[in-house]
Amino acid sequence: MQNPVLEREFTGFLRQRGTIIALCGLTLLLSLLIAMRWPTDERMALSGTRSLEIFQIFTGGLLTSMLLLFPVYPATSIVKEKRSGTLALLLNSPLGPLQIYLGKLGGGLGIALLFLLLSLPAAVACYTIGGVSPVREIAGAYGILLLTILMCATVGLLISSLTDSIDSAIRWTYGAVLTMAFLSFIPHYFFVGSSGLTGEFVEWFRCLSPVAALMHLLGAGDVGSRGVAVAVNVTQRFTFLAIGVSAISAIWTVSRLNHKLFDQSRDAGTIVDDQNFSTRFIRRTMFLVDPKRRSKLIGPFVNPVMVKEFRCRRFGRLHWLLRLVSVCILLSLGMTILTTTQTISWDVATIGGIMVLLQVSLLVLLTPSLASGLIATERETGGWILLQSTSMPVYRIVWGKMLSVILTLALVMCATLPGYVVMVYIAPGLRGQIERVVICLILTATFCMMLSAAIGCLFRRTASATVAAYTALLLICGAPLLFWLGRDNPFGHELVESVLIINPIAAAFSVIRLDGFQNYNLIPGNWWFMGITSVISLIVMIWQTYRISRPE
Repeated sequence: MQNPVLEREFTGFLRQRGTIIALCGLTLLLSLLIAMRWPTDERMALSGTRSLEIFQIFTGGLLTSMLLLFPVYPATSIVKEKRSGTLALLLNSPLGPLQIYLGKLGGGLGIALLFLLLSLPAAVACYTIGGVSPVREIAGAYGILLLTILMCATVGLLISSLTDSIDSAIRWTYGAVLTMAFLSFIPHYFFVGSSGLTGEFVEWFRCLSPVAALMHLLGAGDVGSRGVAVAVNVTQRFTFLAIGVSAISAIWTVSRLNHKLFDQSRDAGTIVDDQNFSTRFIRRTMFLVDPKRRSKLIGPFVNPVMVKEFRCRRFGRLHWLLRLVSVCILLSLGMTILTTTQTISWDVATIGGIMVLLQVSLLVLLTPSLASGLIATERETGGWILLQSTSMPVYRIVWGKMLSVILTLALVMCATLPGYVVMVYIAPGLRGQIERVVICLILTATFCMMLSAAIGCLFRRTASATVAAYTALLLICGAPLLFWLGRDNPFGHELVESVLIINPIAAAFSVIRLDGFQNYNLIPGNWWFMGITSVISLIVMIWQTYRISRPE
């Protein structure tokens, strides 16, 4: 009955220092949350109102912690074995694909179950106050958490089997988790109340989010309803979808665990410059950027490290950059159409809030994957020593790496701005607010880039640097919103404003006067926070690169 893969995975996770720190930190955080909000008014304690409010925030924080910390374990599980060569050994062992998969899945689920078990005393404390049902609230909330863990684990293992690098697996897994948990609200927000196939699809797609299911179960509101009453059991639909997604992901992953993973043939390709004149003429006429054309020599005034970063990164090649920019332009044009058609029934602030959420989500998802591995990847592969052996000074090496990220983010930012131009055209009086929102987005991009680069240069491995950067940014952008959900009760206005001042999303929402954020004065406090943090991150990066560049 013992599975050697399960034993190795679970024991290996427990031996990691980060796992122990995360377990102890989560337990301490949950205990402090309960202690700070423990009711002192006997009448409020008897009513049970405070207990339910604390339990809502407690479960929201626990769900956020699981979404931030847990996906990294399944995301790196299979691809790490593939890159180290041990996956081939496992496939040649007496263990079958199903046993290998169950061992991988069980190891990750075991760590997640430890997190949930350590949180049970805090949940029991909420029950002792009164007002929280042990069956509906506690058992239901932990059931949603278990389904969320299972869905994230199976999706992460599937992505891990489909990718070829650890940082790519982490990036795509976090993107999938972010889409399921938060971005699934957006289509429902636009088409809520619609009939037919479109309305049914967006309703089911919203139910894929564990956040919506948890809020529906605890009576905290219907996410994305905009006041429209929809008689849908979100928790029940989430249960069906989570089980379905987990089953499909598991079957797909098990079917891929065979020797065909190592027999993927690739076309060697041909260089256009070596073909005849007619072929070269046709391709140069049809393609704006021909990916099969030989790259030109690096110019004397161009930073060679920047060119190296662009050419060695998949999304750094010019044709991939144009594809990324094209997708951003299509998203921006789609938001522009919605801006022109929906401002009759909606206010401009609502459309602007959705645009801000999409842009910040894109920055948070894209920036750590670009900036966190600038130094860590070179240290892991031994490229840093080769760069030091060149005639270039250290500051030029670092500047070339940073410039590759700056240009990519600048293209993405420029491709997502047309929607704001249309908003200014529709409502000229909002020009000042839109300008401040654009400043918020520029500072957010700078903040994400500098913080990710500073965190990444402290690690020797790309995977650890990427996970740390994602965790830090998602905590800053997501955790303060939990306090906003508990605004006025149990958290006061001053406490919520103090916490939201570090959140770039809340700052942009307050500038555009989105409902629920118009009473918080977050500007220029948030600008000062992002500016000072960016400067500190730059100093840390300069100090760390100077330290590792010294001869050993």
